[in-house]
Amino acid sequence: MRFRHGAFSYLPDLTDEEIKAQIAYCLKNGWSVSVEYTDDPHPFNVYWEMFDLPMFDVTDPEEVMEKIRACRQQFPNHYIRVNAFDRFRGIIALNFLVHRPKEEPGFRLERIRSKAGLEQKYKIYPYALDKPKGSRY
Repeated sequence: MRFRHGAFSYLPDLTDEEIKAQIAYCLKNGWSVSVEYTDDPHPFNVYWEMFDLPMFDVTDPEEVMEKIRACRQQFPNHYIRVNAFDRFRGIIALNFLVHRPKEEPGFRLERIRSKAGLEQKYKIYPYALDKPKGSRY
C-alpha cells in the first residue's frame, strides 16, 4: 500500500529532475520553500518535523535540492515532503512527497460501535505506530 499525500501522490514517484522543476515553479511564483520529514504519515498528522530552516530568500532550485539530499541521507526511512508557502495568501500553496521509505506498512481500519449498536464509526490506525517512535521503519 502506498501512502497518498499532497500533490502528485497518485503519480509515479517524481525523479530529481521533476522535483527540481516543481521547486523552480514554486520559486518563480515567489513561494518560500521548506523541507519536512516524518515517520508517522497518518492522514491527520499535519505537523511534520522541519529539516533545517525555511528557505525564504532562496532563488536557485539547486539549493533546495541540496537540502532534500541531506534530509534523505539523514532520514532514509522517513517520508520527506516539500512545502511551498505563499506569503501573500498566507497558505501552503503546494506540497508534495520527494522521498518515501522502502517499506510502507500501511493502515488498518478499526470499526467502533456505539453502546446501543445503532451507529458505527471508523478509525484509521497506521501499522507504523506498532513500533516506538524512531524505529518505525
